[in-house]
Amino acid sequence: MEHDLIGKVFLVTGATEGIGKAAARDFARRGATLVLVGRNPAKTAQVKAEIAAEGGPAPVETIVGDLALLAEVRRVAAEFRARHDRLDVLVNNAGAVFDQRQVTAEGIEMTFALNHLGHFLLTHEVRGLLEQTPGARVVSTSSGAHRMGNFDFDDLVKREKVYGSFQVYGDSKLANILFTRELARRLQPAGVVANCFHPGMVQTGFALNGRGLTYLMVKLSYWAIARTPEQGAETLIWLATSPEAATKSGEYFYNCRVARTSKVAKDPALAARLWGLSEQLCGLQ
Repeated sequence: MEHDLIGKVFLVTGATEGIGKAAARDFARRGATLVLVGRNPAKTAQVKAEIAAEGGPAPVETIVGDLALLAEVRRVAAEFRARHDRLDVLVNNAGAVFDQRQVTAEGIEMTFALNHLGHFLLTHEVRGLLEQTPGARVVSTSSGAHRMGNFDFDDLVKREKVYGSFQVYGDSKLANILFTRELARRLQPAGVVANCFHPGMVQTGFALNGRGLTYLMVKLSYWAIARTPEQGAETLIWLATSPEAATKSGEYFYNCRVARTSKVAKDPALAARLWGLSEQLCGLQ
């Protein structure tokens, strides 16, 4: 494969399995300097060794951190900034769905903390590098599950009312789209492109550890229709590297095409309100 990414620096979260790992392998083979972010030290080191063994021409680096914790996000970003003076592509891919309500040590519901707020703060912390790197891009993993999203701002952060794992997950995926739209607007003067995408149902084991009827239905259909991680990563890779993708910003993609979203995902006032709440939670106001 042509080494068309030599000299470029890619920061990839959620890089130790699934579509994140598949995309990282592609970036490394094409010559990008790769920085993988993972929560588990042993697993992160293993994936680094696997990708490095494939013989890409540039270094593969790792940073270990739990992106559900704001303090950890800041440390990860600081470590990245200490190593690199440019950032060509930030891939916000880390995410999960939790069967039971969990709250982080910082008092934020886990799904919202990991799937949205960690991305928001990490992007803020490396924004300066993105803005000074010509042609920089931000790619965030959303989902068709965003159509279930319907924010209750009074309970979005704590989820102390009724907790439904797929509803909470859908809210976080809606947040990914709204974040992308507002981010694109704010980064437009610097020429930074920001987009998000739906990977489809992918064979990674994601969301299969829960119990109950909903999880059983997911499991029964999973292996029949799920994509491979490589197939699920195709749109991510396209958004991160193709010249055509650089002509779009603030959009939601599926199969390398702009896709329809729910009506609420197009609401600029909602996007601005979510941005303001996120700034407040991250102590940026």
